[in-house]
Amino acid sequence: MKMHRSVVDERRKAILTILSKEPEISAEALALRLHVSPVTIRRDLQYWEEKNRISRHYGGAKIVQSFQEAHSELNDIEIRKNKIAKRAAEFVEDGDTIFINTSSTALLILSYIKGKRVNVITNNANAVFIQKDFKINVILTGGELREPKESMVGEFALNNLSRVSSNKTFIGCSGISAEVGITTAVLAEVAINELMLRQSTGTRFVLADSTKIGHNHSFVSNTLNRVDILITDTLADEAECEAIAEKNVRILKV
Repeated sequence: MKMHRSVVDERRKAILTILSKEPEISAEALALRLHVSPVTIRRDLQYWEEKNRISRHYGGAKIVQSFQEAHSELNDIEIRKNKIAKRAAEFVEDGDTIFINTSSTALLILSYIKGKRVNVITNNANAVFIQKDFKINVILTGGELREPKESMVGEFALNNLSRVSSNKTFIGCSGISAEVGITTAVLAEVAINELMLRQSTGTRFVLADSTKIGHNHSFVSNTLNRVDILITDTLADEAECEAIAEKNVRILKV
């Protein structure tokens, strides 16, 4: 069921991307492009129309202008997240055991590790669906599954994590600042993030796009003294990055 939902979500996202570039494309052409039936495409178009993302017309559809602008901004964020993940993957070496938390940016690292035997220990159930090199061995922590992030948390996950260590840790966050440290919007993930940083014997990375730099959320995952490197993008606030760097955190911008 999860796999089916993932496939549907990816197809629907692909439809929006195609419509943003080819507004005159027909429903039949979309069906051919995405290797599904016209009936399936019409159902997907109805789904987006009900969410006011598109307006339908005979034979096709077009993106609502206000959403077009927001969608473009979201695409920019996705591009930055992928650049951050790709840079982070450069630090992964053959034979490494790494921790990855529930961050969607951190999980993207798996797509950029090539030709290396790596053990990945994660509480992110979405690791099951991401495309990765066959040499990557994914180990799930187990635990209570929390939606919609598909994160595994609780005593079971913590107990399993406490029995292993990594030589590199990659975590994402909801916000990071020099004043407060690493913060998250989900209380149940605090203990997991803390343990991943504590159980790492090597370099500890935080991956955060510019929208998260200088922002704080409700729950503190850790202070900056547990962080070695912050990877962000070139739009990150310069003053805040300098303040974070003063806490002995190396800043890398991509």
